Amino acid sequence: MDMLDIYSDYLICQNKYATATGLSEMLDGEFAHDKVTRFLRLQDFGSKALWNYVKKSVRE
Repeated sequence: MDMLDIYSDYLICQNKYATATGLSEMLDGEFAHDKVTRFLRLQDFGSKALWNYVKKSVRE
């Protein structure tokens, strides 16, 4: 499972504010929060890009 899969699953299941620290805590520190932040900074993950990534799964 790659980082984008993990991040999109986290956003879907999160019922409050999604944060890099929250994701790191959920994964028991497997990914440090700064690694998540760097990953998100390197690419465009606006609403449209994330929807294009997950919409096939959502519509099934």
